[in-house]
Amino acid sequence: MESSTESSSLRKFALILTVAALTVVIGACQKKVAAVPPKPAPPPAAPAAPTVTLTASPDFITQGQQSTLHWTSQNATTLDLEPTVGSVQPPSGSTSVTPSESTTYTITATGPGGNAVDTVRVTVSPKSAPQPSAPSATLEELFAQNVKDAFFNFNMANIRPDARVALTQDAAFLRAHPNVDVTIEGHCDERGSLEYNLALGQRRANAAKNFLISLGINPDRMRTMSWGKEHPFCTEHNETCWQENRRAHFVLAH
Repeated sequence: MESSTESSSLRKFALILTVAALTVVIGACQKKVAAVPPKPAPPPAAPAAPTVTLTASPDFITQGQQSTLHWTSQNATTLDLEPTVGSVQPPSGSTSVTPSESTTYTITATGPGGNAVDTVRVTVSPKSAPQPSAPSATLEELFAQNVKDAFFNFNMANIRPDARVALTQDAAFLRAHPNVDVTIEGHCDERGSLEYNLALGQRRANAAKNFLISLGINPDRMRTMSWGKEHPFCTEHNETCWQENRRAHFVLAH
């Protein structure tokens, strides 16, 4: 009897140990796994840098005339146009200026991404005072004294800086003599075909006319034509002579 009781006690003790072991195992299994920290968010993208462009039309004027400044921008919150203009509205616009002397205009674009700058220069030619003429001077003499031809580079019809000066003086004379009409003849040097030079001469005459129109001369007062390489002013075969023949020549119209 005693042995049976001891055996029963041993079984109870073993059962208790088994339960205890299972409790430890289950508790261990139920321990929470440490959470993995979330990945940090990527840094925000840098704001785009601003851009700005400034142009002037025309960029060559006579004193007292106006030029129009045009601007376009991207990624800008403020625009500042100097000198004299100040704050202007993004992203684009225009304003008229009347500089009394040659001026470089600067526009500064500011935005979250930084600053951007662009410039344009407006060249101002002083007004030419009408030349006093002798009582005996004829209109033809005044025309020859004051109206100058515009010269061109080889194979080009673009208005050069020296041609701008000459044409600006021509415009001053035409404004002072509103009854004067002109014929603008396009001339070329001897190189190239007859057909090519006729077309090039016409482009040169038209370029001179358009420049005078930009200075306020009525287009109805000007007729254009081309002589090409015919009727040269110089007949030698060298660059000095060829330069003399590349011109827009002014003739008093009767």
